[in-house]
Amino acid sequence: MTEAQTSPAALRNRDPILAILRRVLPDRGLILEIASGTGEHAVHFAGALPGIRWQPSDLSDEALRSIEAHAQIAQLPNLLPSITLDVTKMPWPVEQADAILCCNMIHIAPWEAAQGLFAGAGHVLRAGAAMVLYGPFRESDRPTAPSNESFDESLRLRNPAWGLRRLEDVKALAALNGLQFVERIDMPANNLSVVFRRT
Repeated sequence: MTEAQTSPAALRNRDPILAILRRVLPDRGLILEIASGTGEHAVHFAGALPGIRWQPSDLSDEALRSIEAHAQIAQLPNLLPSITLDVTKMPWPVEQADAILCCNMIHIAPWEAAQGLFAGAGHVLRAGAAMVLYGPFRESDRPTAPSNESFDESLRLRNPAWGLRRLEDVKALAALNGLQFVERIDMPANNLSVVFRRT
């Protein structure tokens, strides 16, 4: 039985995310993907962006096995072997990256994970390098979509430390770690892509 997992959400959102990545990522360099999950994004993005080296990572052994299974099928020369990465533990196993992508992590983890994500990004990103977050957020000046409210409630029932994060809090956390907010982009299914750059 294959260990390659699939996610309907990853299949739905990969092309809208790719459109953002084409615009904000460098043409060359190492892109670190945090919380790569099934590995479907890693394969899709590495295949579409052959000039970059794509470094998938995750904390879950099950996810790492799925990433490797997808990588074995894809056989992409620029897709690096996946690595175990706990954002809350410094130093990270990657010393430097030319950009970071993190999809759907900070709301399915305690706030300490967001703190670790930005602290680590502040260390490994060179000046001017981008970090892209994707997922649902709360915003003080906009109503939260009913589907996101339901999702937030379900997350908090699973773990009270989880839940949608206020974009204002995330921006403040970024600033504390030397990352400047650049852009907020509406995405399908009431999600956002949020772009930061290392100052």
